[in-house]
Amino acid sequence: MDLFKKIFTRKNFIGGIIAVFFLLFFISYFALNYFQGIPVLNYHQINNEDHNPLTLSSSEFEAQIKYLADQGYTTITPAQLADYVQYGKELPSKPILITFDDGYKDNYREAYPILQKYHFTATIFLISDFVNTYDRYLTWEQINEMQSNGFTFEGHTANHISLTHATDAEIINELVKSKEALESHLNKNIKYLAYPCGDYNQTVIDLTKKANYRAAFTIDLGRDTTSSTLYSLNRIPIFGGGTHTFLHFWLRLKFTQVFDALQNLKVFLNKRGDSSIAQFIYIP
Repeated sequence: MDLFKKIFTRKNFIGGIIAVFFLLFFISYFALNYFQGIPVLNYHQINNEDHNPLTLSSSEFEAQIKYLADQGYTTITPAQLADYVQYGKELPSKPILITFDDGYKDNYREAYPILQKYHFTATIFLISDFVNTYDRYLTWEQINEMQSNGFTFEGHTANHISLTHATDAEIINELVKSKEALESHLNKNIKYLAYPCGDYNQTVIDLTKKANYRAAFTIDLGRDTTSSTLYSLNRIPIFGGGTHTFLHFWLRLKFTQVFDALQNLKVFLNKRGDSSIAQFIYIP
């Protein structure tokens, strides 16, 4: 009898999970059409040599950018997004913010000409101490050329350490040192930050404010609205899997909300020990 009750209870639970999935799907579809937030895409490397979770092939990247152009998207800057979130300032039709983390040299060699081809710009969050230091990363000459053609550059700390595992003094040093170096080389105010590895907590947020950044980006899956918080802005990571496909990109772009909810559900199930159920939840 006890076994029967356990099986019955588990079946109800699984049925509930399936019902929640379909409910989230329809809620997401409704939200997509009537309460759509601003998508912020997050890339890293674009090349045909590195086959790792952070890298897209050049052809796949171009397919994604061409799709955005064909669909009438308009690229915006972090400042425009912050003005929208903070003040509700109007944005152009179908706005999208394209971002890259770390500042890899292939962003100049591969992504830059593709984006120019489709009349798009992007924002690159730089690890300031890596610029002009390591061969895989951008040079100041490349950065200045891209900046002169409408691309924006912001901070990703000085050395890309995990801020949640650092002391307050280390965090401030990483934020301020990076800000000063970038402002010196780029002759502009650096106001926006991408947290290294997406790691942040309330202490990191407080120190980011203290270092005079206006806003900061996470890698939390989601869109940004006027109810978003400036120091925990969402993005849509276009990485994280062993392979990257156009379908992976399209699903994340079009159904951001439902996959965000499903990701949270998957975390919840794993925490309560239902990993056998969680494994069936698909996150592209």
